[in-house]
Amino acid sequence: VRRPVLRRPGLRRELLNSIFFILAALIFSEVAMPRSSIDGPSMQPTLFAGQHLLISRVNYLLGDPQRGDIAVFDPPNEAKEMLIKRVIGVPGDTIELRRKKVTVEGQERNDADLYINGVLTEEPYFINRPCANCNGTWTLGPDEYFMMGDNRNQSNDSRAFGVITRDRIVGKAIWRHWPLDKFGPLY
Repeated sequence: VRRPVLRRPGLRRELLNSIFFILAALIFSEVAMPRSSIDGPSMQPTLFAGQHLLISRVNYLLGDPQRGDIAVFDPPNEAKEMLIKRVIGVPGDTIELRRKKVTVEGQERNDADLYINGVLTEEPYFINRPCANCNGTWTLGPDEYFMMGDNRNQSNDSRAFGVITRDRIVGKAIWRHWPLDKFGPLY
């Protein structure tokens, strides 16, 4: 029985196929999981300037942002750069920052507790107290999200520019890839 002869593609065709595959993989990865870097102190102590992250667009194509996610979004003001903040409120929530006085090193200062739908909410990622500019109440409509930085005293967020609509949210920060000693998933 005679077996058919397998033809091997020529070197040129093999090279073109390899280049096409690599380009397609790079384009897909950039569309599905773009990279981002941190430029300021607004997400400290969770994220620091100079760190590099992978952002998943797929997470929010398949589902909606959840409270506690670290999300990248296009701010509603004239800023040209995307912002990265924590999702504090989701559609239908009432977010309230209730001002209170605290004594720090013998001095009385303003601080605030976060209430979501009337329930005091613990924020283990928010350790930079007291929060000097935390005050107000926001009720979110359908398709609206409330974003705040973990470093509230140095964050330009929903307290300043208002709620963020769903169409402005680009993706979820899922992985820190630089610096190497901080390499790993974000929670």
